[in-house]
Amino acid sequence: MEFATLLFTKEDGLGIITLNRPRALNGLNDVLLGELSHLMDLIASDEEIKGVILTGGSKVFAAGGDIAYIASLDAVSAEGFVALAQEVVDKIDRLEKPVIAAINGLALGGGCELALAADIRLAAEGAVFGLPEINLGIIPGAGGTQRLSRIVGPGWAKYLIYTGDNIDGDLALKIGLINGLFPREQLMEEARKLAKKLAAKAPLALRSAKKCINYGTGVDLASGLQYEQKTWALLFATQDQKEGFNAFLEKRKAKFIGR
Repeated sequence: MEFATLLFTKEDGLGIITLNRPRALNGLNDVLLGELSHLMDLIASDEEIKGVILTGGSKVFAAGGDIAYIASLDAVSAEGFVALAQEVVDKIDRLEKPVIAAINGLALGGGCELALAADIRLAAEGAVFGLPEINLGIIPGAGGTQRLSRIVGPGWAKYLIYTGDNIDGDLALKIGLINGLFPREQLMEEARKLAKKLAAKAPLALRSAKKCINYGTGVDLASGLQYEQKTWALLFATQDQKEGFNAFLEKRKAKFIGR
């Protein structure tokens, strides 16, 4: 399949999405977001794809929203645009497959928000992160005010959003914004390695774990624990659970089939 603003390949059970507006530093506009929304739907229904890597090419992840495009919006069209942006990041967040963001340069504004929606974020040395919207007289609108605080805590979220300052990969790793930092030439290799490792896990269990974690961020502890309890028990009705336990007892590697 071909897109105007994305590159997409399938290899070894992985879907690899590359943002592809290099002249605009992968700035997010309505076309890119529309294509990414459509692609996420295709990936969700493709049983061959066990995991996803989202990246931005060799020098930049995404430098934010396409300011030239966004500057032309009025309040009504701005709400439509940000609703589309939230739709896309929600699809990434809710995808029942692991999503790894491989961040190879600037991840600012909407680009940072795309990365925040991934399950795991790996970055190349030299990557830069920030939510500079306040310098434009606005706030993050694609989930930044919500997901950032859940990932790094409200203190760091307020600091980054209030100041609009950028941070480097070392600090991003320290505060938990990213999960790993690698030399640039190793980033995609590390992302593929991790994606393949996750793809080999029991898919129903991984999907259930993601649902439990996501559900728990929006409810009280007791409700989250109840949801976890029911989900845990339901997995005992699956073939994968029986295979996993039998493989352990028989001292062999489990072969999961997603049923």
